[in-house]
Amino acid sequence: MLEGLKSGVETILKQEGRSVDERLQTLCEYLKAEVSYYDWVGFYFRNGEKEELKLGPYAGAPTDHTIIPFGKGICGQVAVSNANFVVPDVTAQDNYIACSLTVKSEIVIPLFVEGKNIGQIDIDSETPDPFTEEDERFLEFVNTEVAKIL
Repeated sequence: MLEGLKSGVETILKQEGRSVDERLQTLCEYLKAEVSYYDWVGFYFRNGEKEELKLGPYAGAPTDHTIIPFGKGICGQVAVSNANFVVPDVTAQDNYIACSLTVKSEIVIPLFVEGKNIGQIDIDSETPDPFTEEDERFLEFVNTEVAKIL
């Protein structure tokens, strides 16, 4: 199912007449609309040289978490580990930062440019344990494509 979305991702990101933020916003909206269990889709980026992440374009409910220190929550942990993090049940995570009481699971995939972790895509789901290896591979593809325009 996710394989079929790849051409849409490429089409959105190749719209050179639009700013990077506009393309990323459209991408977030596209993924949220096309994948039933992607209830919040957003990007966090390293905030300059600071040891923190700053919220970028996203689709879904507004969040108070516009700045996340490295090491805090799932996103902050991925900023340090440089590894994918799939959380089947957010209530089982000690270091989870709750954005919404309706969120049941989360997946965070780091975004690398020239080998450096510069951010991540973060997806929250109101469905318990929906993320599979297919989601991981697909979101790695998304981030590889995003890296080309950054």
